[in-house]
Amino acid sequence: MGQEESHLASASGPPATLEERSLEAVADYIKSGNARRIVVLTGAGISTAAGIPDFRSPKTGLYSNLARLKLPYAEAVFDISYFRNHPEPFYVLAQELYPGKFHPTISHAFIALLAEKGLLQMLFTQNIDCLERAAGVPADKIVEAHGSFATQRCIECKVEFPDAEMRAHVTRGDVPKCNECKGLVKPDITFFGEALPRDFSEKSHNTAMADLVLIIGTSLTVYPFASLPEMARKEVPRVLFNMEKVGSLGSRVDDVLELGACDDGIRKLAELLGWTDELDDTWRNIVGNEEAERQLRSQTARDEEIEDELQKLTGEIETVLKLEEEEEKKEEEKKEEKKGEDEEKGHRVGDDAPSDAQTTKGDADVKETAKTEDVNAEQEENLSEADSKPVNEPSSSTAPSKVQESTEQKAQDVTTVDGKDVEEPTKKEGEEKPQQN
Repeated sequence: MGQEESHLASASGPPATLEERSLEAVADYIKSGNARRIVVLTGAGISTAAGIPDFRSPKTGLYSNLARLKLPYAEAVFDISYFRNHPEPFYVLAQELYPGKFHPTISHAFIALLAEKGLLQMLFTQNIDCLERAAGVPADKIVEAHGSFATQRCIECKVEFPDAEMRAHVTRGDVPKCNECKGLVKPDITFFGEALPRDFSEKSHNTAMADLVLIIGTSLTVYPFASLPEMARKEVPRVLFNMEKVGSLGSRVDDVLELGACDDGIRKLAELLGWTDELDDTWRNIVGNEEAERQLRSQTARDEEIEDELQKLTGEIETVLKLEEEEEKKEEEKKEEKKGEDEEKGHRVGDDAPSDAQTTKGDADVKETAKTEDVNAEQEENLSEADSKPVNEPSSSTAPSKVQESTEQKAQDVTTVDGKDVEEPTKKEGEEKPQQN
């Protein structure tokens, strides 16, 4: 698979040493002769192509596959306090990791080639697999920050234990005991709770002397190893070969991040340097053609698997985006439809609405009708009260009711003419009543 260069925005301004922040510029820098003291920092990612799992990768990492050992926590397998009481889980793991089962990768061979060319200042590794030694890197150029399987000793009396006996015990799955005091024997691997080898503190200053720092396959999460890149001078290029960005790498103007499989990035750098054939020959001389082809097939299979995963993920993302687009389209259509309905409803309401004059007249009619109804209701109530009282019963008021007055007045206005009652015209004020004939 192709590599992805990451140029972080946090590193503002042009490079101080490189022509540009790219692997091509790093190759030109090496070819110019200005990188004569190269320091290399490596982690578990450099050995995954050899078949050794790293520690923290989900599903495939070493810690994620330790459930069968029934540890209280994954890191307990490398905890000195736990080891003193329960050494068996470590030796189950040691059978899988012990040197001789695995072979150096193209990245290990590249470091050996740097040493052969006189360009390697120092190699600091977190790995305990001894593959740097197997690749031919000189022992005096290697600092095994977390120790290794190369030697072993009693944790009580500190007497060294013979290599052949150690290998025999590990192969059988036995826990070796000291020949002197019968104490537990442990490889010279730095466990949690133990101090780092003196070699680390004595040689860490080499990072400050470097012209170029290469960081290959490490998560930079464990200190003090993780502090080594910070010891490089500000103008010194730092190049990361890893699956993802780690630490502060990318924050300086001369940082270059080559993200992807370690071997892929190293091969690309070797090609830019013109070392492709030389590197391949060095590697095959170390591991043999059969192992070289096996690693290449494994890398191809991993690349294809990653490519399949990417295609699957891309397809899923496209499906989700398409569904979201369709949902947004439906929502927009609903909004437009509702908007049209609201506008149509508004037109109908406007046509049926009365004018201001009609509204005013209508209000007046309603008020007049209500007033008339109130008067009629009052009259009916009074008549009902009058009818319901006995004839001899005195009125509750000494004044005659309006109904009585109206009735009496009407009776007075009626005159009999030829046997018929004729209503007399109402006498107006100042008029005299006409005489009957």
